[in-house]
Formats: sequence, C-alpha cells, structure tokens
Amino acid sequence: VVREADEHPQRPDRPDRTDRLDRWRHRWAERIERAHGSDRAERAERADRADRVDLYRRRHRWADRMSGSLLAVDTPWLLYRSHFGLPRSIKGADGAPVGALLGTVNTILGLVQWCSPRAVVCCLGAEGADYRVALYPRYHAHREAMPPELRAQWDRAPALLEALGWSVATDDALEADDLLWSYSRIEAAAGGDTLICSGDRDLFQTVDGHTAVVELRRDGPPGTIDAAGVQQRSGVTPAQIPDLIALRGDPSDGLPGARGIGAKTAAVLLSEHRSLEGVLAAAPTLRPRIAAALGEQADELRTFRTIAALQDIPVTRPPDGLTDHAQGANAARELGMENLAARLEQGVAAASPVTAPSTGTASCARAADSRAPGAGRRPRRSPRRP
Repeated sequence: VVREADEHPQRPDRPDRTDRLDRWRHRWAERIERAHGSDRAERAERADRADRVDLYRRRHRWADRMSGSLLAVDTPWLLYRSHFGLPRSIKGADGAPVGALLGTVNTILGLVQWCSPRAVVCCLGAEGADYRVALYPRYHAHREAMPPELRAQWDRAPALLEALGWSVATDDALEADDLLWSYSRIEAAAGGDTLICSGDRDLFQTVDGHTAVVELRRDGPPGTIDAAGVQQRSGVTPAQIPDLIALRGDPSDGLPGARGIGAKTAAVLLSEHRSLEGVLAAAPTLRPRIAAALGEQADELRTFRTIAALQDIPVTRPPDGLTDHAQGANAARELGMENLAARLEQGVAAASPVTAPSTGTASCARAADSRAPGAGRRPRRSPRRP
C-alpha cells in the first residue's frame, strides 16, 4: 500500500513555507528598523523623560502648587526638646554642641515633607511675658535657667532657620505661644489653614475649623489634633482651655489652680457651667469643699485665666515659599554641621525635573513627651558629627 505522503515526497532543497514566512518577516522588520530606528529611539527617550517628570511631580506636588497650610513652629519647645532628648556628644566641627539645632531642623524638614506647607514660620519670644509676671509673680519662677550650651545654640537658631527659607518671628514682650496664636488668626482670616507644631497644651485653644495642632509620634508619621481631639484629651472644647487651666492649674507655668480641683473635676464643672464665670456663679450649689475653694480664690482664678488666654500680636501673613536647601547647606556648614549640609546639598542636586529629591525624615516623638528618640541612650565617647 502506497501512502499519499509517499506519492509526493517533499524535495530536500525546498524550504518549509513556515520558515520562508519567518525569514520574510525578519527581513521586513530589519528594513523598518533601518528606516525609522532613530525616530523610535528618540520617541522612547522622550517618553522615558516624560515618565520621570510625571513621577517627580506626583511625589512632590508642592513644587507645582503652594496652596498648603501654614506650618507654625514652637521653636523654643523644639530647641529644648532636642537639647534634652539627643546625646550631648553631637558637636560641630569646632567642638561646640549643635544637637538642639540639628534636632530642630530635622523635625521641621520632616514636617515639611509630611504636610507640604505653603510656608513655614518659626516663632520665638520672651521666656515669660512681663504682663503675666506682673499679674502673678510666681509665673515661670520655678523654671531653671537655660543651660549655657543651649543658650549658644538658641542665639544661632534664627540665622540658620532663615537661611533655610523659613520665616522667623520674635517678640520681646510676649511669648512664642502668643505669636503662634496670632499667626493662626491672621491665616484663618485670609481663608487659610494653620498647623501648629508644639507640645504645649495651652495651644489647644487655637484649634478651630482652620487650625490644628501637630502631634509628633514615635511609632509613625505625625498626626493632627482637631477640636474633637482636644475634647477627647482634655474633656473641654478649645475655647474652654483657658478656663480649664485656671481651674486645674498648669504646673509647667507655675499656676496652682483651684485647691482640690483636678483636671477631671474641672472638665466636669465646665461641661455643666460652660465657663469659669459660670462655675464661680454656681459655687453655692456645689459641694462645700469646692464651693469654699472657688469663693476664696475667685479673683486669683480670674487672674489665672487672663494669664492662660493667648494674646493677639500684630503680625503679617507670611508669603508662600519653599525650603532653600542651598542656603541652608551653606549655613549648616558654617556651624560645622557637615552631615546636615551634605543631606541638604543632596536635596538641591535632586531638585531637577527628572529626578525625585531624597529628603530626610524627622525624629518624631509624642507631643506630650519632651524627650526625642535617642533619649536615655549612653552617649558615645567621641563626639558625633551632625
């Protein structure tokens, strides 16, 4: 039996049809590549460049739009927090301590990365406002004098912060808290929002629909405290914070408050009677011990409330502005902070449309805790370079 395949055997010199088609496609592809290869490479390069620009803009939207919140910084709090929370072995090239400056700058840089503010204002002020001391001589009287090594950094802080492109505000008569309050009011009047970085709970009274307090955290990115957060933490509304301080006192400021009235009792009284004056008016209806304390200390408690209430200072709304990494690096290098200068320079070098800048992160701690990460660790024997 002769099979059909045997009747017409394939000639060994004739290639298979599939092989011929493959060779034809290959030659055609080579012809197209020779004709359009340069255009294709150029188009691929343009597409790659566009992708990198898009990635940069998506990661750093603040470079294209500066409509974020105003970041207002309690600079004295950050300097103290960094000085006592970081190892004293952190020194500049000249051997002078720079830990307070380094911690302050790192924290603000981290906050800028986190919230992309339209501007940063660093507030400084008097240690104790004269009018508050005049009203109550023991106000801030218990506080120890500033350590000399912190004083040296304190004096250098304004120039370093300004070199980074951040506004620096100070007032010789009132405190940094009053400046923070005033900047949040003028920002709200202009329709903007303010984020206040401070661990001082007196500033809870600034919180409203346009203002929140930043809460630094050890275990994650910062958070914000709004009116609901103030209520949860203190038991009263932001507007009642001065009344709360008057009743329960404020040990950090040397205000004793009403005798026998703690934070919980003060919050309950204010929830029922709305204000210090309402509580004083209702004193005859309260328990005898509380009524006696309120009656004997009425004038003193009113003074405490006046001291606790933040004051308006005439300020100008800061203009929009980005962090100036180049000038900041120069200022850091002048202080012997070589590592900080190098990190800032890396940020400058990366600030082109085709690369995403690398930025440092802040060492975050809870706002109620005055110690930064690294507190309690044994300092190294040799000075550390910032």
